[in-house]
Formats: sequence, structure tokens, C-alpha cells
Amino acid sequence: MKKYVLLALAVLPATAMLAQSTAKKKPVAATKKTATPVKSVPVLKNAADSFSYAIGLSIASFYKAQGISNINDNLVVKALADSKVDKALLNEQQVNNCIVGYMQKTRSENASPNKKAGQAFLAENKKKPGIVTLASGLQYQVIKEGNGPKPSIDDQVKVHYHGTLIDGTVFDSSVERGQPITLGLKNVIPGWTEALQLMPVGSKWKLFIPSDLAYGDNPAGPTIKEGSTLIFDVELLEIVKQ
Repeated sequence: MKKYVLLALAVLPATAMLAQSTAKKKPVAATKKTATPVKSVPVLKNAADSFSYAIGLSIASFYKAQGISNINDNLVVKALADSKVDKALLNEQQVNNCIVGYMQKTRSENASPNKKAGQAFLAENKKKPGIVTLASGLQYQVIKEGNGPKPSIDDQVKVHYHGTLIDGTVFDSSVERGQPITLGLKNVIPGWTEALQLMPVGSKWKLFIPSDLAYGDNPAGPTIKEGSTLIFDVELLEIVKQ
């Protein structure tokens, strides 16, 4: 988050959500969805009222997505009013420091139980036959070993994958969509980058990725919470020539 985070809590929450979702490294490329028709916006008393209400919803939606629920509504309203008459209690730098610091603290607190659960899972998982644990903490199991070349860090590859949380909840799956995807090794989470360089083409591995090799203390979408350990079935289909 850069200058004047969320533009004094007014206009940028919706934009920030989009920026967050696209800036993070993802295990897969985003898939296109059929656009849904935009419904007409109900007017309260006038268009300005509807716009004002929409700003409030946008702010609430953004912070809800960050796992932050204990916002003082009265102070939000006061900040908006103070800003309009140039009587803000905090300067620009203080706003940045306050928002960034509080969000980092909240994410760390939210991540803690998920990290502990993931660490316990991986500690037991490494005892199972066929599980390989690397120095980074990444674990994998070879389901099928291919005999093709291994991709390098600069390569694009075509893969099929099925991603779940440690409780079995599915959060994404090209297998279920029936459509493999092409991605670059530099544009995925660290656990994928490391594993794909070890996989010969034609291989199918099961990856067990600790949170620090996935999204860390950041949530990713509605299902992947802060500090989540992720499990992927990954099939490396080919190295895509560029």
C-alpha cells in the first residue's frame, strides 16, 4: 500500500481489493468467467445518496475481506467529516502507518492458528511412506514419475492441478474445470516454483506447501485464509515453447 492508503478510507477500497487479488502470486492463472449483467443501482433519495452509500459498502467489504471487524463506525463517519473541512486528526504518514500496521497485526493474529494447524499436519505427514521433505519445508509425493525434461525458472509450462486445504476443502481445480492452464514459473507461489523445477514432464506429484511458501499471512480469495498450508495434485503436461 502506497501513498495515502485507501485514499483516507473513501474511494479506493474496491480498487485495492482488485489490486490485491492481481498483485499476489497465484498458483494458477486467472480463468475467464462469463460476465453477469450489471443490475440497476437503487437510488435512495438521489444519485449522490446512492454513491455515498456505495462508498460505505465498499469500505466495509474491503475490511471484511481482510478479517477486520472491530471498526468504530462513528469514527469512520467523523474521519470523513473532518477530512471534508481539513481538520483531520492524523496526517498522511500517520494514516499510512496506522492502516498498514493494524492490518499486518490483524493478519498475523488471524494466521497464527492456521499456521499451527499446518505445522502439525506437516509434522505428521512427513512420517508417511513416500513423502519427501525438502530443506525449504516443501513436501511432495511422487504419484507418477515422468521421463521428460525438467523446466527451468524462465520456462512456461502447461499443467493440470487440484488444490485443497488440509481439511480437504477444494479452493481451485483445473481438473474439475476440465481445462489445463499455462503459467510461468516466476509467476506462481514459491512452493510451485521450487517443485516444478524438480518435476520431469509427464510427472504427477502431490505437493504439501507450508504457508510461508504459499501466501504467508495474506488471505487469497474467500477460501484460503491467512497462514494456510495448501495441498496440490499437480500434473506437468509440457514445457511450452516461447
